[in-house]
Order: sequence, then C-alpha cells, then structure tokens
Amino acid sequence: MNKILSDNVLCDKVIEEHKREYGKKPDVIAQAPGRFHLCGEHSWMFRDKTLSMAVNLPVYVSGSLRDDTTFKFNFVQLEEKKHANLSSLKLKKEDKWANSVKSVLYGFTSGNFSLKGIDFTIYTDILPSAGFGITTAIKIASAWVIKELCGLKCNQDQMLMVLDRANRNYYGTDNHCADTYSAIFSKEDSLVLTDYAEKSWDIVPFKFKDKTIILTDASVPRIVTWNEDSLMQPENVLLLGELKARKVNVYGGWQYEESPAELNEVLGVVNEDTKRRLGCIMREHKCVLDCISGIQKDDFASFARAVNRSHDNMKDYEISCPEIDWIIKRVRNLDENPDDLRTPVNCGRITGKGFGRGIYAVLRNEDVDKYKERLAEYERIFGFSARCYEVKPCRGVHLI
Repeated sequence: MNKILSDNVLCDKVIEEHKREYGKKPDVIAQAPGRFHLCGEHSWMFRDKTLSMAVNLPVYVSGSLRDDTTFKFNFVQLEEKKHANLSSLKLKKEDKWANSVKSVLYGFTSGNFSLKGIDFTIYTDILPSAGFGITTAIKIASAWVIKELCGLKCNQDQMLMVLDRANRNYYGTDNHCADTYSAIFSKEDSLVLTDYAEKSWDIVPFKFKDKTIILTDASVPRIVTWNEDSLMQPENVLLLGELKARKVNVYGGWQYEESPAELNEVLGVVNEDTKRRLGCIMREHKCVLDCISGIQKDDFASFARAVNRSHDNMKDYEISCPEIDWIIKRVRNLDENPDDLRTPVNCGRITGKGFGRGIYAVLRNEDVDKYKERLAEYERIFGFSARCYEVKPCRGVHLI
C-alpha cells in the first residue's frame, strides 16, 4: 500500500523544491485533488450523468512572479523542466505535461485577461499516467495560482470558461465537465454528481464508515481495441434521446426506456455492435441512479450491486481487460458468500475514460489486507506490479 504523506509534509517539500529551482520561496501554492469516476464516465456525449469522487491524491502547484513575460515549469517527480513565453503558448508534443499549464495560460489570455511571467513548480507523487485525474488537477491548481498571482477579477463562471477554453480551444478536445467539477466543487466525505444535460453538479454525501476505498493502478499497458469516438456521433445521441422517459420518482427526473419492443424499434436502424454499445450506455445511466439511491438510503448492498453491474457493463462495452477482470473477481470473492449477488459487502470496478488501467474497490475494513495479498498474487501471475492507494473523499481545489 503506497503511503500518502500529510499535507504539511508535502507543502514543505513543495516550498523546498521551488526555492531550490528558482532561488526563492513561492508566492502562492494551490492544491487540487486527484479523482476517479465511480460510473457514467463514458456517457457524457449522450448528456447523461457521471458520479465521481475527488480523493486525497493531491497535486501541488506553486508559483512566483517574474519580472518578464516568461513562464518556467518544473515537474519535480519527472525531473523535467520546460519554458514558454506570453507570445508563444503553442501546443507542443514534446512539452507533454507542460501543455497542461500552458493550456490554462491560454484559457486566460484568450479571455482577455492580462498575465505576468510566472515560475511554476508541479509536485505530485501520483503521475498523470496512472489515470486518476492528475492532469486535470494540474490544470485547475495552475488556474488558481495564476488568478491569485496576477490579481485577476475572475468569478466562478469565468474560471469554468477559462478551463473550457483550455480543453476545447487549446487541446481541441471535448470538455468533460465531470473532471472539472469534481476537482473544484468536491467536499469531504462526499461524491460529485455531474449532470451533462444541465451542465450542473450536485454533492452526494458518502458515509459508509465501515468501508475502505482502495484505488489500484494495475499497470496494464494501454491498448486500443476499438474507437470509442465512433459511438459518439450525433445520430446516436438523437436515437438515445428518443428513449429518454420522464420518471418523477428517480433522481434527475428521467431514465431510459426499458421496454424491449421500444428498444428494438428505435435501435433497429444501427448495426449490432452499435446497438449493443448503446445498450451499455443506457444501462450505465441506470447504474448511476442505483448507486445514488443506495447511498441515499445508506444501503451498501444496493450501492455495491450497482457498482458490480457497472463493471460487468463495461466488460460488455469492451472497456476492460483480463488483468483487471481478474482483480475485480478477487474483490468479489472476498465476500463470505460470493455467489450471493443480493447482499455484497465489497465491490469494485474499472475506472477511467477510454481504456484505462485503474480500479477502485470499496471494501470492508477487515478485507483490506486480504486484497493486498491478492495483488501480490496478481503480480506473480501477470508480471505487472500493481500499486494501490487507500483514499478518502476530500475537498476541491484551494490555496494554501
């Protein structure tokens, strides 16, 4: 189990590293949390919901003002340094992680905010490759540092627009609101529910006190088995839109139609692979609703059933691999009666947009050591060294 150091210890390290690189202490330090999505992260295009947890895998970004218009970036753990200037913030393949900070600088300048030169230090023990929202955390912590250092009058909506421009205009990618909302608005002992239809967020208290949350980086090499963008087409969005039915007794006021006859009639115009995957999107929305219902009723078994169904759904969606499925099976086998699907006491699921390698497990406290034993077995069988972190829901970005 990888140990997560205290905020005070990490903050001291950030100050030390910034002073070592730039010769003075930082003027500002911001901390943003890592995160994972419990379910729904693949259905943003269909204006559905995503349930997320910001966790105590912190990213620290420190900054100090310069006397010119140059920006310098130092990523401590990667032992890499980059630079740019106000007149040249272009996306460069070789800049990799530094593009995250540059994209936010662009987000401000393209919104007519005036900036000054800044020395940046990025410090995080969890690297972006793990897939736990570290890149987003770097962007958001950087945005808070820039705003504070440059004295920008920038309200919440304007900050969201800065980050939107950083994603859409700088990177040319879609802006996944759930990533941003969970890193900004999260609170301790709570989840963040993003509603893409409304572009809104809600806080869902999460208080299963006898449970431990474990994030695992399975270290499986990323491979692409199918092009997920092929599903994210306007015509498919319209098809699922026809299947959304108003339901006053469910969270958010609607759910997908479940009648086989209705599904066959609407989805009969697409091929079988597309039909199957669109079915996964619809079932995933139901998993989100069932997760929320279980949490609100303090019914862990109901919540766990929804999480387990969501993982099985992702297997059908083809967002998984044998190594991750092996770990999930061991999570389920920690129950005394693993064949009793009605009352699970542990649950787990793959997590990460695209073809991620992360897993989250919500375990009984007494099963944590057993889980770690299974991971040692995983390494012997598959040859990958899994890294795991005991995490908890934490608050969003803030200045230190």
